[in-house]
Amino acid sequence: MTAITLPTLTPAPAQVMRGTGILAQLGPVLARFGQRPFLVGGAQTLTQVESFLGTALNGLDVAQTAYETDCSEAAITRIQTAISDHQADVIVGVGGGKALDLAKLLAFQRRLPVVTIPTSAATCAAWTALSNVYSDRGAFAYDVALDRCPDLLILDYDLVATAPRRTLVAGIGDALAKWYEASVSSGDSQQTLIISAVQQARVLRDLLFQNSAAALAEPGGAQWREVVDATVLMAGMIGGLGGAQCRTVAAHAVHNGLTHLEASHGTLHGEKVAYGILVQLRLEEMGPGKPLAATTRQQLLQFYGQIGLPTGLGDLGLGQVSLAELRHSAEVACRPGSDIHHLPFEVTPEALMGAMVSTTVGTLRPRSRSVDWAIAADPEVTAAEAFI
Repeated sequence: MTAITLPTLTPAPAQVMRGTGILAQLGPVLARFGQRPFLVGGAQTLTQVESFLGTALNGLDVAQTAYETDCSEAAITRIQTAISDHQADVIVGVGGGKALDLAKLLAFQRRLPVVTIPTSAATCAAWTALSNVYSDRGAFAYDVALDRCPDLLILDYDLVATAPRRTLVAGIGDALAKWYEASVSSGDSQQTLIISAVQQARVLRDLLFQNSAAALAEPGGAQWREVVDATVLMAGMIGGLGGAQCRTVAAHAVHNGLTHLEASHGTLHGEKVAYGILVQLRLEEMGPGKPLAATTRQQLLQFYGQIGLPTGLGDLGLGQVSLAELRHSAEVACRPGSDIHHLPFEVTPEALMGAMVSTTVGTLRPRSRSVDWAIAADPEVTAAEAFI
């Protein structure tokens, strides 16, 4: 008999705890999973969280290590050895997206339970059954689909409130992409759960439009907590409910390409994704010529301006990136298997470059006869010099 492979959904963590001061009560909860927890996070983050934990982990045999550079294969190998030496029975990820992705992947590889503790609202990584792997230099390499979401997610608002304002702004940008990508890749689906995921993405967008400015004006307040829930929890739930068929599209593909430019490493994941939404809308304008894409982009530009999301390459610190470097980023974003090919039309690196340099304008007018001609004439010419 032929085995039948059925699609598996990984919709949510087994348990979510949220509130204020809950990290101080972590010990008994963590002890349900094991007596030898292993904490993974950034060096600064691991030090910071100690004051929130207090004596909560007393009585447990705890070890920890900092991931140092990135969620990279080198870090995975090094930390797996430390986990084995400690004979850990539960992994605890503490930090931002890269720390949490690393903890989830380590636990997946060793078949151990994993607890995620986000220190900011910059991504939904604390929720998802997915880990992104980067090079040691911060360039996106590939992602790994995991067999389950975390066993426990702990969202302590007191801890998240200590993160810079910029992280929540980035989380808003990352969460907005759920609608702009899912509505393109999955908006015509007739499957109940995917329809539900896409509509939740629309609701998420509307909540962020309505509440973000007030939330940012009063960190720790009621609307702030709702926006944190939206970026960390609701955004993750949409991906879990929609599954692999509720796909990301150009916004995340642009992010992945930008990570291959060293000058982009000073910007956050959600900042690059937010810019990628604008690029995607430009591609829709320039490709099938959808008039609503232009209107939507203008609305987003106004919203971005209100809360401080990047609207162009200059805002990402890439105003002086060379045309050759930009071409490399576009080629990475357009390589076979990239999510950008979930758009309903073909996207070439040259078309993507055109969209990347024109996110704030109505039309693109290249000074040079073509991108390839400009690169051949002067590989170091900047995007700003090649286009107006």
